[in-house]
Amino acid sequence: MTTNRPAIGNLMIFGLAIALGGYFTFAAVQGDFGLFRRLQIHAEAETLTIERDRLQAELAELQNRTYRLSDQYLDLDLLDEQLRDVLGYVRADEIVIR
Repeated sequence: MTTNRPAIGNLMIFGLAIALGGYFTFAAVQGDFGLFRRLQIHAEAETLTIERDRLQAELAELQNRTYRLSDQYLDLDLLDEQLRDVLGYVRADEIVIR
């Protein structure tokens, strides 16, 4: 009397293969180097690139204003603007509305 039952060893190997396959699939999708992490890093890189470009433009503007107020090149309109803004100067022929 023999029964055709699968061997316990074969079931254990099959179960272990399914478990390992599930683990590696999960790690490939949600692990530290998975697809979701890669998408997150890509979005963060785009955000940082935009921020870098904005800061470079701001730096160029500040360098331009600094040069225009330097001893080599003095922009009188910019100097007048800075005097009015920082020190609150007003010419005698102007009316100030607050």
